[in-house]
Amino acid sequence: MPPARRESFFARKRPWVNGLLFVLTVASTYFVGLTQSAAYILIDRGGPGADLALTPSILADPAVVSLSLLYVVVLMAILLGHEMGHYLACRRYGIDSTLPYFLPFPNMIGTLGAFIRIRSPIRRKQELFDIGAAGPLAGFLLALPALAYGLSRSRVTVEAGGEGWLSLGDPLLLKLLAELFSPDSSAAILLHPVAFAGWVGTLVTAFNLFPIGQLDGGHVVYALFGRRARLVAILALVAFVLLGIFFWAGWFVWAVLILVVGLKHPPIWDEHAALSSSRKFLAAALVLVFVLSFIPDPIKDFSLLDLIRRRPF
Repeated sequence: MPPARRESFFARKRPWVNGLLFVLTVASTYFVGLTQSAAYILIDRGGPGADLALTPSILADPAVVSLSLLYVVVLMAILLGHEMGHYLACRRYGIDSTLPYFLPFPNMIGTLGAFIRIRSPIRRKQELFDIGAAGPLAGFLLALPALAYGLSRSRVTVEAGGEGWLSLGDPLLLKLLAELFSPDSSAAILLHPVAFAGWVGTLVTAFNLFPIGQLDGGHVVYALFGRRARLVAILALVAFVLLGIFFWAGWFVWAVLILVVGLKHPPIWDEHAALSSSRKFLAAALVLVFVLSFIPDPIKDFSLLDLIRRRPF
C-alpha cells in the first residue's frame, strides 16, 4: 500500500488559522492606515506646510483613528472580495478549497494579499477559466468605487515628492479618474486613505493577472492556450526583469518568487476543448482590467537604474 500523501500546511482546513491571519492582517494594515491617515489629516488642517510629525497625540486623534479603520475596512473588503470570487467559483463547480488565508506583513500597505488553496483537481477548461477570472473581476469592481470616492476626497499638495515623501506610481484607472476630480491633472495628489486602499486593490489585481503559473492570469491563459501558455509565462518573466531594470526594482523580488513557485501550469483533463465565445469575450475584458490596473512603477524613482545612479562611488 503506497504511503499517504501529506498535505501542505495551508492545504489543510484549519479555520482558526484563517481567523488568526485575518486578525493579524487587520492589525498590520491598521498601522499602515495610521501613517497614511495622519498625513492626510495634518495637511488638511494645516495646509502644505503642516508639521507631519507622528506624535502619540496625533496617532490617537479620533479623526486619524477613524480614517485608519476606514482604510482597513475598504482594503480588507477588496482582498476578501477577490478571494471569495475564487472560493464561490470553486463551490459552484463542487471543487474543494480552503477559506481565504490573509498574509500580514510590515510593508508599505500592511499585507502581502491573500490566497485560497484548491484541494481537489480542476478537470475542465471552463472551470479553470471561471475560477481564475472570478477573483480579479470581483477585486477590480470593489477597487473602482474605492478609487473614485477616495479621489474625490484627496488633496492636491505641493510637497509630494520632496524629502520624506514616497511618490507612488499611478495605474491608468487612477489617471482617468483624476481627470474628473483634479483640475490640474499634473498636480501631486495626497491620496485619501480610501483612495490608497483602492490603489492597493488595483496593484493586487494587476499582479494576479500576470499570465504566469498558478496566478489568476496563469489560469486564464492556460484555459485559452493550453500548454502554449508556458511561452507566455516565460515572456512575462522577462517582462518582470525589464520592469525591474527600468521602473521598479521590487519586480526582481516577484520574479524570484515566481521562479520558486514555478512557471508551469498543471495539465487539465479537457486541455484541447474550446472555450465558449462568452468566456473569450470575458478574457478580453480581463485584458482591459489589467491595462487599467497595472502600475509599472508602484514606487517612483526606484528602478535598478535609479539605484545605481544614486549609489556613491
